[in-house]
Amino acid sequence: MLDLVEQDLILAKAKKLRLLILDVDGVLTDGKLFFDEHGKEYKSFHARDGHGIKLLQQTGVKVAVISGRKSVSVALRMQSLGVELVYQGYDNKLSAFDELCDQLSLTADQIAHVGDDVLDLPLMIRVGLAIAVQDAHESVKRHAHWCTRLNGGYGAVREVCDLIMTAQGTLDHVIESYLT
Repeated sequence: MLDLVEQDLILAKAKKLRLLILDVDGVLTDGKLFFDEHGKEYKSFHARDGHGIKLLQQTGVKVAVISGRKSVSVALRMQSLGVELVYQGYDNKLSAFDELCDQLSLTADQIAHVGDDVLDLPLMIRVGLAIAVQDAHESVKRHAHWCTRLNGGYGAVREVCDLIMTAQGTLDHVIESYLT
């Protein structure tokens, strides 16, 4: 649990954000990889994570995916969520990060990254808000500014989206739209 000073610092960092970068395996999924006998890959995504992504995008914060693996299911899921910034097959995630910074004219402090394993560390030490999912590797947690309560693939991304919208004062408005 964060003390009030730490909580205020995280909210201040989240208030500046214009881009949320997500890893896939272990963040948007639980990290398990399923293959059928023909080599076709299957992934499971949490519906609340997807809805959180859609809501966050409605507030003007962009969402990107940078993954070390390539998967048709990721491309299809991101397309269904309206996420256009999808970088797959990037073992060196910094090249995609640099491209995003240039393309969107953003500085590192305007970007958050959610990761779970050591491939995410180069991004986590560069961004304004580094986030680890609850079941992330310990080295990732050590370099995170904030850690979710939930595990990857089980609503952690929704938790992050809600944090950003809370910091930016948009969460109540988004929820209100469902009450009218």
